[in-house]
Amino acid sequence: MYNEEMTVSIRKVEAARAANAALEPRRMTAEEKDALLRTYHPDYKKGEFRTLKIGANAGEQVPTELAALLQGHSRINPDKIDLRHADYDVDVLIIGGGGAGSSAAIEADNHGARVMIVTKLRIGDANTMMAEGGIQAADKPNDSPAIHYLDAFGGGHFAAKPALLYKLVTEAPDAIKWLNDLGVEFDKDADGTMITTHGGGTSRKRMHAAKDYSGAEIMRTLRDEVLNRGIPVVDFTAVIEIVLDENGAAAGAVLLNMETGEIRIARAKTVVIATGGAGRLHYQGFPTSNHYGATADGLILAYRAGAKLLYADTLQYHPTGAAYPEQIFGALVTEKVRSLGAKLVNVNGEVFMHPLETRDVAAASIIRECSDRGNGVPTSDGVGVWLDTPMIELKNGEGTIEKRIPAMMRMFGKYGIDIRREPILVYPTLHYQNGGIDITPDGMSCVENLYVAG
Repeated sequence: MYNEEMTVSIRKVEAARAANAALEPRRMTAEEKDALLRTYHPDYKKGEFRTLKIGANAGEQVPTELAALLQGHSRINPDKIDLRHADYDVDVLIIGGGGAGSSAAIEADNHGARVMIVTKLRIGDANTMMAEGGIQAADKPNDSPAIHYLDAFGGGHFAAKPALLYKLVTEAPDAIKWLNDLGVEFDKDADGTMITTHGGGTSRKRMHAAKDYSGAEIMRTLRDEVLNRGIPVVDFTAVIEIVLDENGAAAGAVLLNMETGEIRIARAKTVVIATGGAGRLHYQGFPTSNHYGATADGLILAYRAGAKLLYADTLQYHPTGAAYPEQIFGALVTEKVRSLGAKLVNVNGEVFMHPLETRDVAAASIIRECSDRGNGVPTSDGVGVWLDTPMIELKNGEGTIEKRIPAMMRMFGKYGIDIRREPILVYPTLHYQNGGIDITPDGMSCVENLYVAG
């Protein structure tokens, strides 16, 4: 599958594999990381951002592609919308049918609310389904939410909202238990103890996974629970405006049937936005690991309703998106591949960074290696570096890849690449929004009754 130039490079990778496997690359200092990010990370490219002129974030910078949508005109004529006659009337209207929306629906149903999910695709057509590596929670004896907090706060350059991060790390163990009790098949030892691995920037092994189908397994379980409970799901229907009452509180939404073009009105006491990310806007022309539905809908709906955005100028570029073959360009290569022992190697077979730096540092390191240093491997779509996957079985024994990351083995196997014997080419891919809508610890935006999940 690899061309002659790539094959020559692979020979160098193979010759250095044993030495590289034993190598423990040093981690960068804080000063080195800052300098690297400011020079190479896409968030720092000034020409790719615009200043908002209207709305709650007026005067702040957001990606050019997002600015055009946030400041665009409505798709509907308000004079032609009759809000007095609702087609749906519920307690909780949830916009989005992924993991966050489904979880919100289940919990609202547990508390006796009349719930409805509206999704522009189908329930489960979401980024949750595509997540691979796992979900983090400090639930092992050598770990704690406090240590998790420090890892996450430092990994985010101390920019996170402390109250939100506190909520995340302290409730994460309960969230894992909640999913496990619902039936999610997490990886476990023979005695039932959950198997955990390292993630980028973590000081403890706290990544819970279901092989490398973690998101699909979580979404399978949540979707079944929603459908078994009989919670109404209106699919192939996009929300195009949030409805506000006379006091400015969220009171429903205007819906557009994607198949017929018909407009419908949903009245609700509470609205939950759970629409996922924005990767399919392809900021700066980057490929993306995101689902086709991730087009920033929630950001735009909330902003038009008066909500404030948070960190809209920062995106997460996952360091290891598939760079070759072109059929899977940008597809996620889970961090679990590196947590199992694979290292990043340049065209000359040299390890150029610690494999488990935080994602922003790892992505910027790869970009630097391929640009200024000229040590990338040319591909049909650009350039990449090797992720030396055979190193996993060199370290952990034969059969580890098929057992722990079967989805990766199958994804590349379709194109004649056996990741047990050949390294794979990767380059950063647009992954998740670091921010989103500014919320309180209970999930509410600055618009009353407008909540956000996911």
